[in-house]
Amino acid sequence: MRGKDGRGLLGRWIERLRGGASGPRKPYVREHEGFVSLQFVRRQTQSRMVGNDPDRLLIDYTRTMFAALLWQPAPAVLGMVGLGGGSQVKFAYRQLPDTRIEVVENNPHVVALRGAFGIPDDDGRLSVVVDDGVRFVEQRRGRFDVLLVDGYDEHGIPAELSTQGFYDACRDALTPSGVMACNLYVRDPETHVEKLRAAFGADHVLVVDEPKMSNRVAFAWRGALPALDAEALTMRVPMSVRSLLPEVFPRIAVRVVRHRTVTGR
Repeated sequence: MRGKDGRGLLGRWIERLRGGASGPRKPYVREHEGFVSLQFVRRQTQSRMVGNDPDRLLIDYTRTMFAALLWQPAPAVLGMVGLGGGSQVKFAYRQLPDTRIEVVENNPHVVALRGAFGIPDDDGRLSVVVDDGVRFVEQRRGRFDVLLVDGYDEHGIPAELSTQGFYDACRDALTPSGVMACNLYVRDPETHVEKLRAAFGADHVLVVDEPKMSNRVAFAWRGALPALDAEALTMRVPMSVRSLLPEVFPRIAVRVVRHRTVTGR
């Protein structure tokens, strides 16, 4: 049976599942074999945590993104585009006690599930807002020492977070020595990398493959790289963080030093 608008009962039912014709789709929480996952559809996991260890950074790329601390080991303000299940928010909140964390998420249904993933309530150090990611960074020029960009919906990186204007705004949202890290789980990562290079300069972008996954992490920064060897660069990161991500910092520090040697930047 079809309604006057031609969509039919099935179409309207699918629309309700997605949160309305123009609204964001509603995710759900799935508990399975000791894991708690945020999902939009059954076989696509947006975020996952260990049920009895909720603060652990489980997914490899989320760990790699914290190599941004090689550039900024003691960020005063850390921004995040995309909340998901909050694994990075929780890690930063626990391990960087002197850092203010500001997060934007455009899907209110995702934010509504923060309690299911043990994300702390907003306080003097943490702020989670429901807003458009582009507007969020555009309104915060010179604000962030570190900016982590991991904004995805059920289809991948939204078009709004894929434009040259967005990456330019991310650059402008950084302090003069700030750094951003972004997750590139897309079929055409080079398109995003080229926009980062246009925004920051080719010498200020480093892309690393995630060894056990099919995505990449891109780092882009303002200012000059520290004139340190890989060991000294790693040792700048607080021990509390290094001890939890022991494989991350040495691996990326070597790449940073190699990049500086090749580019002179």
